[in-house]
Amino acid sequence: MTAARPVPARDSGTPADRVPGETGPWRPAPGPVVCVGETMAALAPDPPAPLVNAAQLRLSVAGAESNVAMYLADHGIPVAWLSALGDDPLGHRVRTTVAAAGVDVAHVRTDPRRPTGLLVKDPGPAGTRVRYYRRGSAASALGPEALDSAPLRTASLLHLTGITPALSESCRELVTRALAAEPGARPYAVSFDVNHRAALWPDGTAPAVLRALADRADIVFVGLDEAQGLWGGDLTPEGVRAQLPRPRILVVKDGATAATAFSDEGVHTVPTPRTTVVEAVGAGDAFAAGFLAGLLRGESTTNALRLGHVTAASALQVTGDHGPLPGPRETEALLALSTREWSERAAVPPCT
Repeated sequence: MTAARPVPARDSGTPADRVPGETGPWRPAPGPVVCVGETMAALAPDPPAPLVNAAQLRLSVAGAESNVAMYLADHGIPVAWLSALGDDPLGHRVRTTVAAAGVDVAHVRTDPRRPTGLLVKDPGPAGTRVRYYRRGSAASALGPEALDSAPLRTASLLHLTGITPALSESCRELVTRALAAEPGARPYAVSFDVNHRAALWPDGTAPAVLRALADRADIVFVGLDEAQGLWGGDLTPEGVRAQLPRPRILVVKDGATAATAFSDEGVHTVPTPRTTVVEAVGAGDAFAAGFLAGLLRGESTTNALRLGHVTAASALQVTGDHGPLPGPRETEALLALSTREWSERAAVPPCT
């Protein structure tokens, strides 16, 4: 695994992480990240085309949490992925693929009785529709005991998403337990990507459950359109903050327009840069990984948002969920741009 770039310790709000006399914005303590959640085998038309007309399918892997883990590894952050896979060829493919990206998969459980989940992507003019075949999967049997795994004993950050609590009662108990303690009283910070998947919440409980869980995390990611669908169609980024006032950092992503971070530093908004979009699936996970990598590297909030955009662009430009990052020199040059220079690259020109 590639070693993380050394960064100075930051005030995390907990005695173990606080540097005496230091002031500044809250950051997770430098250290390993653990991502917990289901990853499935994925089939997608290649080249992209509606599934009904596709001549061939490409096999890859897809999972929000492992996507984040792989991009964190790309950024040089030590990271482990915790999950469960079936004892089947698709499960072996998933494990091998995630490990090849530099992610620690040593504690991923193999379930001899349950299968690995499967998803099929169906690109179309209105976007990509995803069809899931995951009921009764190995990962749906995950429970709170996953939080007792060895990697979490030394983790600085635990990353979860709103997909996991929708998979089963035991998965919801896992996420609930992870967020039970108050921020600052946990041994690690917790980031939570709302990641609402309507098909997984047929009972109408998603708005209340996801809001309650998200509001207990240290760092939260949510799309503006996603928040509007859950908590009110007229919400602005500031309105989302009113819905989720407790997280230390809230990032509201407004698609091709901008991403806004609310924190103890104030409000920072960074426009989305122009990029070629092959497929949008996975871009949100990539953004989260880039932003988290920025925080763990000690970057400013603005640069963490920029790194989120840069990482998301790498996912947007490929059919799969995990695309190659730009080289370190190009990335550093993008982070060093002035506000005006960055804005000139924006997908949506700023109002004047």
